[in-house]
Amino acid sequence: MEQALIYAGQSVPGRVRGHNEDALLCCPQLNLWAIADGMGGHQCGEVASALALQTLQAACADGHELLEAVHAANREILSVACADEQRGMGTTLVAVRFAGAAFSIAWVGDSRAYRVSAGHIERLTHDHSWVQTMIDAGQMSAEVARSHPQRNVILQCLGRDDQPLQVGLQHGSLGEHELLLLCSDGLTGELEDAQIQQLCSSAQTLDELVDQLLAQANEMGGKDNISCIVLGRDAAVPSAPAKPRGLLSRLFTSRKP
Repeated sequence: MEQALIYAGQSVPGRVRGHNEDALLCCPQLNLWAIADGMGGHQCGEVASALALQTLQAACADGHELLEAVHAANREILSVACADEQRGMGTTLVAVRFAGAAFSIAWVGDSRAYRVSAGHIERLTHDHSWVQTMIDAGQMSAEVARSHPQRNVILQCLGRDDQPLQVGLQHGSLGEHELLLLCSDGLTGELEDAQIQQLCSSAQTLDELVDQLLAQANEMGGKDNISCIVLGRDAAVPSAPAKPRGLLSRLFTSRKP
């Protein structure tokens, strides 16, 4: 029997910002999950992130592939941004669509996707950012990039009309004892990959994991909006009492499609 996908997701403003420009999409009916991190000021970021996810969902529901749906979201934001009060708005995006255990991930900007197991964390996306370009060129270390003044400068986003849109695309498969994590840079700006992996290994349920990730990011400063979605493949509940085990070795929770 094919295992169902289970998930949990949440978004919080953080400890510094007065409002939340991130948006979440959890649509198990389409096997589609996504996070958008809006920008633009004067609440334009909230408009851009919400519009991106609405358009993404509608395009996938109409039968478009994930990559086509991302381009549709970009066109929609550009059309709305023509109005003076919305000019300059944009959003990052990371989205995943499953077909059984197989998945496709599309992203624009520095929102990320990770695959996590009990002893390993793998970043599946590659930031469209200035500091990542410097890292790729060997001109900056990842440690320096984490605190660099230009670490938030992104080179690609939905709604940018001065250059062609470049969408990252990755394909893979999720194992029985693995998690897929989508997140905005409000999480990764506060927590290093190893900290994320440790929390994933120790949590007992997906809901608990999301709560712990957000709480830890807030504790580390919470300087930006923080959003994450975690997904796993459901495992059978043990038939006899057993000692507590970490989430990655016992993937089941009350939240299901």
